[in-house]
Amino acid sequence: MRIEKKVWPEYFKKLVSGEKGFEIRLADFKCKPGDTLILREWDPKTGDYTGRSAQRRVKYVAMIRGMDFWKREEVEKYGLQVIGF
Repeated sequence: MRIEKKVWPEYFKKLVSGEKGFEIRLADFKCKPGDTLILREWDPKTGDYTGRSAQRRVKYVAMIRGMDFWKREEVEKYGLQVIGF
């Protein structure tokens, strides 16, 4: 499946440079390994696409909801982080 999503310029630049090898997204759509994300650069200042895009093949999807490793208070205090390798 091919899935298109907006990406703000600061994150798009890191994505195409290779510095950023992950995405954090609201799980309001289905995504699985083998799918292709088409990430289109979106400028929130102009409210429009810049015309640049990048494609990335999905290798792994981790759902955060339902993970009971931490207490709710700890998550609210520290937040969660995604670490890419």
